[in-house]
Amino acid sequence: MEHPEQKITALSDALAGVIRGNRESIEILVISLLSNGSVLMQDVPGVGKTTLAKAVAKAVDVQFHRVQFTPDLLPADILGSSVYNPVEGTFTFRPGPVFCNVLLADEINRASPRTQSALLEAMSESHATIEGQRHDLPAPFLVLATQNPIEFHGTYPLPEAQLDRFLVQLQLGYPDKQTEVRILYAHAETQPVDQLQPILSKQDVLALQSLVRTVRVEQAVSEYLVEIVRRTREDPRLKLGVSPRGSLMLFRACQAAALAAGRLYVLPDDVQRLAPYVLPHRLAMTAKAKYGGTSAKDILAEILQRVRVPS
Repeated sequence: MEHPEQKITALSDALAGVIRGNRESIEILVISLLSNGSVLMQDVPGVGKTTLAKAVAKAVDVQFHRVQFTPDLLPADILGSSVYNPVEGTFTFRPGPVFCNVLLADEINRASPRTQSALLEAMSESHATIEGQRHDLPAPFLVLATQNPIEFHGTYPLPEAQLDRFLVQLQLGYPDKQTEVRILYAHAETQPVDQLQPILSKQDVLALQSLVRTVRVEQAVSEYLVEIVRRTREDPRLKLGVSPRGSLMLFRACQAAALAAGRLYVLPDDVQRLAPYVLPHRLAMTAKAKYGGTSAKDILAEILQRVRVPS
């Protein structure tokens, strides 16, 4: 593929026209798509999480499904189930909404842990086992999950095993004053997402994902990445550090970030940029650290400052 960075920039530009004032979050989301990783967007209601997910599906021109997670949602409502045909006396499998290219799991932490876990296999293995039968999911497959802050009424915290399967966690935040004024005028007559035209095809995304895996990572950069991860496992303020899955996901995200920047090699700068998005949600703090006013992002920032950067 010639000039892949131009295609990637065009996708980011198109999404930035829909969600204003969040260019960095949009670029991280595009990097997640190139890395074949899922995204968890945690923020207060109404800041554009659902709109951004819809915009991604439209800009990439793939099949999109949305599931509104509620306390009474069952795993079969996501994965699908077999339906009995009384005339022929047979069962026919009816696929659930997970069988698509982009799945928006809206307010995922409003469903019970049993239903949340229905996505675990799909997110990590790109297939679903239903009633003992394996069903492959379409490629590419991307889960964009939104959740309200866990302090909100009627929410269930996501278990560590599921958090570990999200490549990045994003927080869009409130826009500044001038950006919010522009948003008002942008939505005055039409919805910007309705005007969005496809930028990439399904084949383009698959080709870019394959190209990401060819980006070179020098031994020194890999050792730098792993040293950061090891420090999270040794920090006394953390009862759970980053898993090897987290290391691999950061490695892949750095390859995608390099490709998006027009490079076929990873720099330590890529590791420093992606680590605050890929690693903090994989960390579990001790009670003493948690109630002492320290956050996982603060601890990671300290680790990044202490680890020597390779030249």
